[in-house]
Amino acid sequence: MGRRADGLNGTTPGGGVKGALPARGPALSVEGLVAGYRGRAVLRGVTLSVSQGAVVGLVGPNGCGKTTLFRVVSGVLRPAAGRVWVAGRDLAPLGLRERARLVAVTPQTAALPPRYTALQVVLMGRTPHLRLLAWEGAHDGQVARQAMVLTETWHLAGRPVGELSGGERQRVLLARALAQEAPLLLLDEPTASLDLTGQTMVLEAVLRAQQEQGGTVLLATHDLTLAATVCHRLVLLHDGQVLAEGTPREVLTGPLIAQAYGVQVEVVQHPRSGTPVVLHLAGGTLGDGVAAPGGRKTSPDGPSAHPAGPEQGV
Repeated sequence: MGRRADGLNGTTPGGGVKGALPARGPALSVEGLVAGYRGRAVLRGVTLSVSQGAVVGLVGPNGCGKTTLFRVVSGVLRPAAGRVWVAGRDLAPLGLRERARLVAVTPQTAALPPRYTALQVVLMGRTPHLRLLAWEGAHDGQVARQAMVLTETWHLAGRPVGELSGGERQRVLLARALAQEAPLLLLDEPTASLDLTGQTMVLEAVLRAQQEQGGTVLLATHDLTLAATVCHRLVLLHDGQVLAEGTPREVLTGPLIAQAYGVQVEVVQHPRSGTPVVLHLAGGTLGDGVAAPGGRKTSPDGPSAHPAGPEQGV
């Protein structure tokens, strides 16, 4: 994918730092996905498609299925039904090593050996490309260095990860994922628990990497305004299903947010970027059948809302 001319504070009305998407096949296709734990379904027939080179936000309340979807795509959780393709390959018959060459994950938290240096952690991302018991070679070192330069962590290469701040550790984890050179990158709450400086540095690193490497990013976050700023498109999950998908402006509406989260919000347009900004209204919790902002009921309407039938692609 070509480089975008805009940065973190993009000015495209209606959706953040996105540029025109390339007309290529999907990087990720999910069809009729059913998955859960101990017989309880968390995902209930999820179908979606993510275009190559896109940054897509996965949003929705706690328990809606964001992390479960990531676990299925990364191979940690086996689905009860449905299929997943990455770059045109069916993931079902693939082993973990083959899958790791296609999908890289930056988790919310990761237990890292505190005495390992940042460079050693990033080199772990090369494991799927190494033969059994083989050591990293010169090429692996070059890939790791490039990933650390993109995430502005190269100056931390010799530091033990146990001495790093939360934001520094998160950028090292991102560098490890980039070192896998996988076409699909899953980011699970990459800015959770970070201050404003840490959030900005992590997001800028994500966007630099996406621009330089042309990969596809699926970003799960609770920060709706952040998602509107950095994502081409959004997928809104509710009760294990796709409630809506589309541009940030199409998805982040008062009625749809009210249905998904059960709260009243006001959605305004950022005066400089034109992207949606979601403002919570104090005391705005909704009950069943209560009208959403603007006097409309909490059921979605308009082209971005999904009917009971199959979901549309992203």
